[in-house]
Amino acid sequence: MTRKSWLPIAALVVLSAVAGWWWTRQDAGPAQQYRTALIERGSLQASVSASGTVNPVTQVSVGTQVSGQIREIHADFNDEVRAGQLIAEIDPESFEYRVRSAQADLDAARASVLTAQANAAATRANVSRARTELVEARRVHERNLQLVVQGFISQSEADRTQAAFTAAQESLKSAEALAAVSEAQIRSAQATVAQRESSLAQARVDLGRTRITSPVDGIVIKRAVERGQTVAASLQAPELFVIAQNLADMQVDASIDEADVGRIRSGQQVNFTVDAFPGQTFEGVVRQVRKAAQNVSNVVTYTAVIGFANTGGRLLPGMTANVRVVTDAREGVLKVPNAALRVRIAGVEPTAVAAGGGAPAPASAPASNGPAAPAAAGARGPMSEFRNRVVDELALRPEQVDKLDGLIAAAGPRFMALRDLDEAGRTRARERILADLRAGIGEMLDEGQRPRFAAIVAEAAGRQTSRGRIFLLGSDGRPVALDVRLGISDGTATELVVPPGSPGAGVLVEGASVITAVTGGLPASAPRAATTGPRLPF
Repeated sequence: MTRKSWLPIAALVVLSAVAGWWWTRQDAGPAQQYRTALIERGSLQASVSASGTVNPVTQVSVGTQVSGQIREIHADFNDEVRAGQLIAEIDPESFEYRVRSAQADLDAARASVLTAQANAAATRANVSRARTELVEARRVHERNLQLVVQGFISQSEADRTQAAFTAAQESLKSAEALAAVSEAQIRSAQATVAQRESSLAQARVDLGRTRITSPVDGIVIKRAVERGQTVAASLQAPELFVIAQNLADMQVDASIDEADVGRIRSGQQVNFTVDAFPGQTFEGVVRQVRKAAQNVSNVVTYTAVIGFANTGGRLLPGMTANVRVVTDAREGVLKVPNAALRVRIAGVEPTAVAAGGGAPAPASAPASNGPAAPAAAGARGPMSEFRNRVVDELALRPEQVDKLDGLIAAAGPRFMALRDLDEAGRTRARERILADLRAGIGEMLDEGQRPRFAAIVAEAAGRQTSRGRIFLLGSDGRPVALDVRLGISDGTATELVVPPGSPGAGVLVEGASVITAVTGGLPASAPRAATTGPRLPF
């Protein structure tokens, strides 16, 4: 074979080798690379975001109780008014005529009383005359009876005087009846006078209502009428003005989603912004969470009232506020970027149970004498932290501390038994244990300590923990999976809860490298690990 004949064959072999090498590299795919971040220690704030409206704490809608035409307007937008100040007038002419008519009716009724009193006087005179005639008829009849006995007059004369005496008696009764009728007429006339006086007073009140006055000191933030406009007060008083009592102390009415309302409590700090002042943050405090639900398009929300000082009157009623309620805060805790919790690497699973998935570690049994349960006082974990907080904030007496440690120690075996139950049964049993523990603590507290204990329990219940999975970068460059317990989150980073003695306590430390993203290699095929529901620390 000549040189010219084998050169093409050699070139073909070389090309085939290069193509095979290239195909092998393409089939293997690029090597995986990991983007990492450090576990840090610092402060975290959990918050709830919502939107609301800036409103005065007290605003009064001023209407009218009478109908008519607006004759004068004495207040306009942004005017400061005082209580009792005249701000509008309704044409009073028709009401003045009503007052005059009522006054005339009253005068006529009073004249009727005088007439009835004169008639009563006449009937009383008739009664007096009838009584006199009766006395005279009785005297004549008695004398005639004596004369009949003596034989001086006949019996017929005595019978005549007897008839006269009887007639006088009937005349007296008739006069007295007429006198009673006259008295009744007087009372009727007097009642008519009272009725006319009430009508006159009502007419005068309606006349006075034509003068619209401010019920409070404040600022006019709305005027809904113009001069010459006719207003009709029928079933509902028409709104003429809206007066804000105080624009220096205002509130934000924020709509809180039902999923977040359980984390909102009175006294929490709030930051909010308004579009009118970009880049500026205003501060307030939650004053109230109203229990009335609002359902709009099947979305249930609750109103949280956030009070703040409107220094300088910069914020105006009706502005839209973007609210951020700080629901919890932690200082000096380990925190991991949220991106690390979303990473999934196929084929990498935890080799051991890591930081906390079980129940809170119970305290050991207290000694029979002396300070109870030093393990409870010195241990770390949600239960011991709760115990120490109750002791410190409620200023428990030594005998109360002993009882508290005894209750926690008694609950220890019940917590230990939780590990033998399935997930659903474990959750129900844990709730029963905690409910019994709360009830026992409440019974040993004084009346003055119980309200604060209820607030501590509510706050502890809001500090929920959940589970997650992170991947640390080992010293050999390979990822190591760990299941961890998570605390609060600020949307960027999440708290790592690492009880002392847990499997992850030695590696979940400040400065450890955690994987936040995977680049290159084959895409991860492992499904996202399921997380359990939130776990109450108490």
